[in-house]
Amino acid sequence: MSADGTGTDDTDFLARRFEAHRGHLRAVAHRMLGSTAEAEDAVQEAWFRMSRSDTSRVDNLGGWLTTVVGRVCLDMLRSRKSRAEEPLDTAAAPPGGPAQGSAGAVPWPVDPEQDALLADSVGVALLVVLDTLTPAERLAFVLHDLFGVPYAEVAAVVDRTPAAARQLASRARRRVQGAEVPEHDRALRRRQWAVVDAFLAAAREGDFEGLLDVLDPDVIARSEAGVTTGAAAVARGASTFGSAALGARPAPVARHALVDGAPGTVVLVGGRVERALRFAFVRDRIAVIDIVTDPERVARLDIESA
Repeated sequence: MSADGTGTDDTDFLARRFEAHRGHLRAVAHRMLGSTAEAEDAVQEAWFRMSRSDTSRVDNLGGWLTTVVGRVCLDMLRSRKSRAEEPLDTAAAPPGGPAQGSAGAVPWPVDPEQDALLADSVGVALLVVLDTLTPAERLAFVLHDLFGVPYAEVAAVVDRTPAAARQLASRARRRVQGAEVPEHDRALRRRQWAVVDAFLAAAREGDFEGLLDVLDPDVIARSEAGVTTGAAAVARGASTFGSAALGARPAPVARHALVDGAPGTVVLVGGRVERALRFAFVRDRIAVIDIVTDPERVARLDIESA
C-alpha cells in the first residue's frame, strides 16, 4: 500500500494507462511552452492529478489528460507573462523514457540529437510568433491547429464558449500566417511538401515500403473512424485506401493545400472537396495525419491553395 492509500497494483495500472498517452501529452506541452523542462513539469503535474483522481468513469482518458495538460500549460503561460520571463529553449524531450511520477520513474535525459525536434516540427518563425500570442490564443491555436482538438474541447480548457475558442485560434492563425517566413522555414516547407508528394505517390501505388520511408515510426492517423498508430498500421491503411481510390469514379484529384494553416492535401471528386488531410512532421517524416471526411467538418476547415 502506498502512502496515499493506493495499492501498488493500482499504481502500476495507472502508470501504464498514463504511459500510453505520455508522448502526446509531452508534445502538446512542448509546443505550448517551448521549453523541455517546463513541458516535463506540466506532464508530471498531469500524472499527479490523474493519480489523485477517480478516472474509472472517464471514457476518453486521452482527452481528459489533454485538458489537464492544457490547463496546466495555460497557468504556466499566464505566470510567465506576469513575470515577463523568457520562455524559449529549443531542447526537445526525447521520444522514449518512462513517465515521470510513475513507479520507478527517472528524469528524462536531454538528448542533444533531439534539440531541433520542436523547431523542425513547427518552424523557428512559428516559435517566435507563438510567444507574441496571449496564453489563451496560443493554447487554442496549438491544440486545434497542431493537434486537431475540437473547439468544444478547447473551449473547456480556456473556459470560453466554442465560438470564442474558434475566434482565439483564428486570431492566432492570422498572426502566424502574417509573419515573415525566413529562408530556413521556406526550405523546411519545401521538404515537407516533398514528403507529402512521396506519401501520396506511395499510397496511390500501394507501395508499403515507400510509405514506411516517409512515416515516423510512431505516426498517428486520426479520422472520424478512429485512431491508427504506428508506421506499419498507418501504411497498410494508406496503401489500401490509395489502391481503392484509383478505381473510383469519378476519379479523385489530390492537390496541395494549407489546411487550418498546416501542410495538407485536399481530395476533390467531381470538383468538390471530398476529404482533407492535414500533416504534422518530425524530422522530415510525417508524425500526424488528420483525415477529415465528414462534410460538415470539411466545410468548417480553413483551406487555402498552396
